[in-house]
Amino acid sequence: MPSGRDDGPTTMAWVVDHTAPAAEHPLCRVERSLDPLGPTGLLVEVRACGVCRTDLHLAEGDLAPRAPRCTPGHEVVGRVLSTGPEAEGFSQGDRVGAAWLAGTCGTCRYCRAGRENLCPNSRYTGWDIHGGYAQHAVIDARYAYHLPEGPPDEELAPLLCAGIIGYRALGRAALPPGGRLGIYGFGASAHLTAQLAIGRGATVHVLTRAEEARRLALDLGAASAAGAYDGPPEPLDAAILFAPVGDLVPVALAALDRGGTLSIAGIHLSDIPVLNYQRHLFQERTLRSVTSNTRSDGRTYLAEVAQRPPVVHVQRYPMSRADDALADLAADRVTGAAVLLPD
Repeated sequence: MPSGRDDGPTTMAWVVDHTAPAAEHPLCRVERSLDPLGPTGLLVEVRACGVCRTDLHLAEGDLAPRAPRCTPGHEVVGRVLSTGPEAEGFSQGDRVGAAWLAGTCGTCRYCRAGRENLCPNSRYTGWDIHGGYAQHAVIDARYAYHLPEGPPDEELAPLLCAGIIGYRALGRAALPPGGRLGIYGFGASAHLTAQLAIGRGATVHVLTRAEEARRLALDLGAASAAGAYDGPPEPLDAAILFAPVGDLVPVALAALDRGGTLSIAGIHLSDIPVLNYQRHLFQERTLRSVTSNTRSDGRTYLAEVAQRPPVVHVQRYPMSRADDALADLAADRVTGAAVLLPD
């Protein structure tokens, strides 16, 4: 960790220099000051950081930046280097994970009701505070996760957002036991969620445009894999839309059986076309969004996958090529999850 500046310790990190298509490299790598540790802070040496589509939305301007020149990355696996005086539950050397949710007010009616994902004052890793595209990160112990020692860093990182958000999206989809689930889009989150659903006894049908992703879906146990706009081979009890494509909303709703539910997993979605009530919503079909996650979601998901570990399909990139990883994600050149590792 570089030091010696008047303003304290620094780290090498990527920041969103300006918003632009990922192919135009909106990220730049700089030496920047570390955030203050604070009473509940953990200074973490980053050992892996997943590359999430939300990072892409931030870099390309689909999400308005909340902090100037912010470091993206919210699937962070690392080792604790030091702790604030009130950082309970963690010690130097612990393996730790940081996810998307970085802070809430704890006092609003949503927080009091156990729905902290809806807190109006919530803060997010890699959007409000610096994230994991860096050598070091400062995270709040209250929003951090203890991680097991066994699995490789690069296999744990995607679980911290892609996995957790997929877990919440599956819950929002209200899939009945042994039900038929459609998954639209098959990237990092979808390939983990498909395995979660199959492990619980569901029949999974994958609908996605990339041929390599369809092959991966079948390898992981999907009952079928077809194009994104194709119909599944049977009516669906539930569906999850992972692709940020609003045009697929009526397609997925039309594929639902009576009483089925479609949950939309992404933070960003292009415009939804006009829906036809009879075709898309009648017979008690339900359309639901997914907003972030609670810490309880994270703990429950990580406990479940510890008992039944998923196959995490990883494309590895050195941290010095974070901009290339983001460009590959934008161009659909990533199958499974892209993960940054120290050079």
